Amino acid sequence: MELVPGVLAGVVLLIIILVIFEYRVRQPDVLVLFESDGQIEIRKSLLYPRHFSLALKRTAYPIQLSMESGAAGNLVLNIKLVGSAAPSLDHLSALIRAGGWDSDAVANAADEAQVMLQGLIQRFTEQHEVQEISSNDILKNLHQQSSLIQEKLGLELISLGVLSLEPADPDITYALRQQEQARLLEQTEKLNHQARVVAARAKYETDEEIAAMEHALGLKKAKLDKELIEEEAKLAQQRLEHELARSRMRLAFEKEEVEILKGNPELLMLTPQAARLAEASQNLKNARTVISLTPQDLANGPELLDLFQAFLQRALEAKKDAPEGE
Repeated sequence: MELVPGVLAGVVLLIIILVIFEYRVRQPDVLVLFESDGQIEIRKSLLYPRHFSLALKRTAYPIQLSMESGAAGNLVLNIKLVGSAAPSLDHLSALIRAGGWDSDAVANAADEAQVMLQGLIQRFTEQHEVQEISSNDILKNLHQQSSLIQEKLGLELISLGVLSLEPADPDITYALRQQEQARLLEQTEKLNHQARVVAARAKYETDEEIAAMEHALGLKKAKLDKELIEEEAKLAQQRLEHELARSRMRLAFEKEEVEILKGNPELLMLTPQAARLAEASQNLKNARTVISLTPQDLANGPELLDLFQAFLQRALEAKKDAPEGE
């Protein structure tokens, strides 16, 4: 009975050793696969038995492909393709079938993927002429066929790129380069022509806009000139009416003055004409005074002449009646 604790301790120690030997800790970038009912599944636990599981790194595996592919007319193309692939989580069973139950399953499946890519490229190039094949067309076709690679090989294409694509015959390469150069020159000339057309159209539209603006400005200026002429005509009319009113006022004043002189002939001595007459008679002894009347004076009618005649008559009578010695 004393041996039982020792045996139990040995069994426990053996179990601990077996656990340490068999179980491993799952790393974050590793897929731990196991088979269950004929299906490949992923262990999500932190610990996993290493003899009943397959650990695959999730890092992408590089793909490099250098091949010769035939085009229409039995022309040979040299193609270099690079890319990368990683395990597809939705097609792990296909990955194991293509790469085997091995830690290098992704690498083995990538080798098979290169063979499949080579076949897809060959099938695509054989259906087209050399001048019709481009790197973009090849990549577009491969991306369309990527689902086939996932289903058959369990790999997901992360990236693909064509490093080089050229005919194996240098003469064909030179001819294609000449053809591409001519196409680029033609396209450049076409773009330049389009640019000239756009510039000419823009200039034409700008000229039309400027002409329309100048026309509108001319109409506005004509309108302003018309308004200015109308204002000047109004001002001239007002000035004329003002002058006419002043003339009427002056005429009324002169009529009133004539009426006053008519009633008081002695006031004629205060008129400018009488003053000039008196001044002339003082300077020259035998001078004859000529009295000139302005058109305004003549416009007063014969009344002013009658007043002057009456004044002169009285002056002559006064001279006759005066004594000779005086």
